Amino acid sequence: MTETVVSNYPFLTAEIAGIGGVIKVCEKDFQVEEIPLYPASGQGTHVYALMEKKGLSTMDALHKIARGLGIAARDIGYAGLKDAYAITRQWISVEHIEPQRLEQLEIPNVKILETTRHTNKLKISHLQGNRFVIRVREMRVPLAQVQRQAQAVLEVLGRRGVPNYFGPQRFGNRSDTHKLGKAMVTGEYELFMDLFLGQPRPEDGPNEVQARNYYDQGDYEKALACWPGHFRDHRRDLSALLQRKGNKKAASHAVDKNLKRLFVSAFQSEIFNRVVVARMPDVDRLLTGDMAYKHENGACFRVEDAQAEQGRCDRFEISPTGPLLGKHMTEATGPAGEIEKKALAETEMTASLLEKIDQYRLRGGRRPLRFQPHQVQVSSGVDPLGEFLELRFELDSGCYATTLLQEIMKSAV
Repeated sequence: MTETVVSNYPFLTAEIAGIGGVIKVCEKDFQVEEIPLYPASGQGTHVYALMEKKGLSTMDALHKIARGLGIAARDIGYAGLKDAYAITRQWISVEHIEPQRLEQLEIPNVKILETTRHTNKLKISHLQGNRFVIRVREMRVPLAQVQRQAQAVLEVLGRRGVPNYFGPQRFGNRSDTHKLGKAMVTGEYELFMDLFLGQPRPEDGPNEVQARNYYDQGDYEKALACWPGHFRDHRRDLSALLQRKGNKKAASHAVDKNLKRLFVSAFQSEIFNRVVVARMPDVDRLLTGDMAYKHENGACFRVEDAQAEQGRCDRFEISPTGPLLGKHMTEATGPAGEIEKKALAETEMTASLLEKIDQYRLRGGRRPLRFQPHQVQVSSGVDPLGEFLELRFELDSGCYATTLLQEIMKSAV
């Protein structure tokens, strides 16, 4: 693994030098465990199962479990998506099935650790947060200094908050899911297809590069033959393109609706990140017209007097927010609103386009500009793979560990 400099977003702790390093040298270096929103009751028609996986994305693991049970993957409930190159533990749910069938599944790199029952299917919103254990290696700072330097960063972040950027995984391996989402919203279907199936990049695998090159050349049959089998959505879209004799707009409708929703959500996320950048380094300072977020219950209210409310913000009771586009989003006003209007103007969004986001069941809302890590522990040591810094912490649902790590490392993760 190599280290590269992060330049996309500004750091809150820019004045503190980073330790450098890399993560995920091995799967055990990145461990995540879900913190459920509520305890299972032990009764009901839905079986809840704690799944441990490694080397697989959540969706890949669900597809394997679905095949093992002889059901559709959409029938399996889950509360969140977890990293592939990691050891992760998350809850899933299946209705009208005996727990033993889940417990007896034999799937490489997937284990069912325990089962219980509940009255409803797990959904994305049913997650309080995540518990992380992460090791950073190959640091550019001597081990004796690493822990002290990391703690200096964490002291600032604990007091002022971590910039609540959506992390790089939100934008896919090719860092373009927000572009795909914008193309869907604006109705630029040919652009969507060209981004989705063409335009190879150095980070793509050799078969994928070949498939994308054939697509760009207009040879869709050869492109379909080259796409690896696990690129199910790309293969389905190419098959639709062949059936519709090259009509890209018609073929774009074959893309899975949940995948489209993910793309449009990434577009929402990219606009939010623009607002965070515009508010840096003052994500802990309220502006008149802000919609402030109450951390105790998630409610929002408009800030009429920023100076009067700043004390609550300093105590981390409330935080300024940024926009998640959609009909349920309350617009900021005053100086805060001007910043958000500029971010929207940069993406060429209009009122009519905002209405289209609702077609993807993305209602929008407000998201805090910062988050506070909990139960933070820092240690360092040496194991057979070498020196490491170990971080243990909990984050609320929707917050990215990568943004916290980047503040400490000042390098890509």
